[in-house]
Amino acid sequence: MEKILQVFTGAFCDKDFYSKMLKLSLPVMAQNLIVSLLNMVDTIMVGNLGETEIAAVGTANQYFFFFHMFLIGLSAGCSVFIAQYWGKGDLKNIKRILGIGLISAITISLLFMFIGFINPELVIALFTNEKAVIELGAGYLKIVLFSYVFTGITFVYSFSLRSIGNATLPMFISGVALVFNVFFNYVFIFGNFGAPALGVEGAALATLISRVLETAVLLACIYGEKGILAASLKEMLDITYPYVKNAYRTIAPVIFNDLCWGLASLVYVAVYGRMGTQALAVIQICNTVSNLFMVVTFGLSNAAAVMIGNSIGSGEEGLSKVYAQRFSLIGVVVGIGLGMMLAVASPFILQMFNVSSTVRSSSQIILYMISLIFFIRVLAIMLIVGILRGGGDARQAFLIEGFTMWFIGVPLTLVGAFVFHFPVHVVYALALMEEVVKCFLSLRRLKSGKWINNLTEEMV
Repeated sequence: MEKILQVFTGAFCDKDFYSKMLKLSLPVMAQNLIVSLLNMVDTIMVGNLGETEIAAVGTANQYFFFFHMFLIGLSAGCSVFIAQYWGKGDLKNIKRILGIGLISAITISLLFMFIGFINPELVIALFTNEKAVIELGAGYLKIVLFSYVFTGITFVYSFSLRSIGNATLPMFISGVALVFNVFFNYVFIFGNFGAPALGVEGAALATLISRVLETAVLLACIYGEKGILAASLKEMLDITYPYVKNAYRTIAPVIFNDLCWGLASLVYVAVYGRMGTQALAVIQICNTVSNLFMVVTFGLSNAAAVMIGNSIGSGEEGLSKVYAQRFSLIGVVVGIGLGMMLAVASPFILQMFNVSSTVRSSSQIILYMISLIFFIRVLAIMLIVGILRGGGDARQAFLIEGFTMWFIGVPLTLVGAFVFHFPVHVVYALALMEEVVKCFLSLRRLKSGKWINNLTEEMV
């Protein structure tokens, strides 16, 4: 009890700890809130066209979601190194890792674009068998694919900026992107200011334009300020095969972790898609709304990863353990508060969506279930994305995430949907079981103390 009290006191009374945490987490929270608002605005504006249009855009975005998960894994893997190198004061290797990240991001972006262009209808058909949804979704995908390269570049630089303590610039850039996207949605979806009313394709065009402008503004700011990340091509390409190989020993598990999570999420969407357009619309709405309340979690987990990574890089492993304890406790407290807020606010938020009473009712049930276990979801993210990754324990984080999703979440979802033919909210409840097991396994790893790894000592 005394030890718990010490952790509690340190977590909530240490001014220096809070100063560092808030400096890193608040801009990330704001950035993720902006992104979530952007997604919700997209959903609401497209939703005015009808439920089929919501399902079409949501389904097409599942392909982007898988690409998005690769980018998160790649960028997060690189940021683990950059955070530790920043703590060590090694600027040369920060630029090398940045180069590895950009080359990888551009390569995978082009690959996803190529696959999507070959047969966009087939890509959409992976997630739904509704003909109208496939047709509309394919039209959306063919346009939005052009934005992938710009998204990849933005992701790598944004994560790298956070790792060196500059989380404000990515937040500002996301704000700019939100304004662009809402404006061009208004113009091209509904045909304002003399533009044609393009509907779903107009939403895709708005996304493309905003992504291009977002990347341009970000690069202009980085190279205009001539900061640490304003690296020359020569500095970023100053890498050898052994160096890249050693870097990918940590980067690859983070990528596989997020891809594994993303692929399982796509399986979920495919299952819901085959349960009908209404079920798919329910999940699209619930994910959009619940993500609004996850922004605090991602901000705190980012702060945990950076602070723990910086402390390990500077040789202060004892401080890393203290940080881990404090962030775990904060995760539980914040998760309980956010769950209560979601439960109270969700009925009012759902009124903004132009959907049937059946879709709204199922969405409300699911959002109440999410509220109930929100603190478990927050703690699991804090442990895996923040503490374990920040400590360089990417392989174990990958094993925990992969096991719980593919051996618990996915099987329960498939059985619930296709064997017992449960309604969508019961199937979703079964999928939530993996969150509980994931949290338990992550806590066991934290308690073992084996999660601390100084990656900078392993590089050549």
